[in-house]
Amino acid sequence: MSTDVSPNSSAGLAPGKNPTKRPHDDAPDTARDFARLAALSEGPERDAVRDELVEAWLPMAHRIASRFRDRGETMQDLRQVAALGLVKAVDRFDPERGAFESYAVPTITGEIKRHFRDRMWALKVPRRVQELRSTVRNARRELTQSPGSPEPSTAEIAAHTGLSEDQVSDGLEALDSFSTLSLDAEQVPGDNGFSLADTLGATDTAFDTVVDREAVKHGLLRLPERERAILYMRFFEDMTQSRIADRLGISQMHVSRLISSSCARVRAEALGDTAQHRRHHGQPPETA
Repeated sequence: MSTDVSPNSSAGLAPGKNPTKRPHDDAPDTARDFARLAALSEGPERDAVRDELVEAWLPMAHRIASRFRDRGETMQDLRQVAALGLVKAVDRFDPERGAFESYAVPTITGEIKRHFRDRMWALKVPRRVQELRSTVRNARRELTQSPGSPEPSTAEIAAHTGLSEDQVSDGLEALDSFSTLSLDAEQVPGDNGFSLADTLGATDTAFDTVVDREAVKHGLLRLPERERAILYMRFFEDMTQSRIADRLGISQMHVSRLISSSCARVRAEALGDTAQHRRHHGQPPETA
C-alpha cells in the first residue's frame, strides 16, 4: 500500500496550501486568489476578492510599519500609510512575476519612507539632505551596536559611509532638524520659564530715529537761529507753543507758522537730497 505524501493529500493540509515553511506567519498563501483577481473584470466580485487579499496581508503591512516606530509618527498613522502601500501593491502585482511578498515588502516600505520624507519634516529641506540624514543615522546605529560603544566621530562616520566630513556634518545637523521647536519651549525645565523667545533680539526702533536725524541734519543747519531754537524747544524740550511764544515774546500763532514753515523747509531739503541721491545711483524716484 502506498502512502500519499503530496502537498494536496489529506494529511492535515488543506487543498492549495503550500507546506513549505514561510519566513513569517503573516505571509498567507494567496497565489490562487491573485490569479483569480487577474482574471476578473471590474465589478463587485473583483472588488470583493481585492478586499480579501488586502485583509489577508494586512498583518504583514502592520509588521513593516512597526519597524519605523519611535521616529516621530504614531503607530496608528504608520499603519495607515503601510495599508495604503499594501493596497497599491495588490493593485499593481502581476502573479506571473513571482511571489507577492517579494513585491509587497519593498512597495510598502517605500510608501512609509516617502511619508517620512515628504510629510514629517516641519520645514522643507532638500532631498539630498534628507538622504544624508538617513545615511548618517544608519551609520551611527551600526557603529554603536556593541554595548558601551562610544558615540562615533564625524571622521569615523565618514570612513564608514564613504561620505566626506562636510556631508556627514550636514547629515548630523539634519538629525536635529526633523521637527521645529516652539519659541515658547523652556530652554531648561524649571528655569523660571525661560524660553527660546527670550534669547531672540528685537528690532531697535532707535535705528529709525538715527536715519531720520541724519536725513534732516543739513536742513536744520540751514535754518535761521531762531527757527532752529523754536524747533528744539518744541520737539526736544517738549514745550508747548504758548510757552515758546512767551519765552520769545511773540504770539502763539506766529510760533505755529514758524514751526510749520520750518518743518516744510527741512522736509523739502531732506527729500531733495534723497531724490538727488537716487538719481545719482540710477534709482527711480520715490512716490509720495
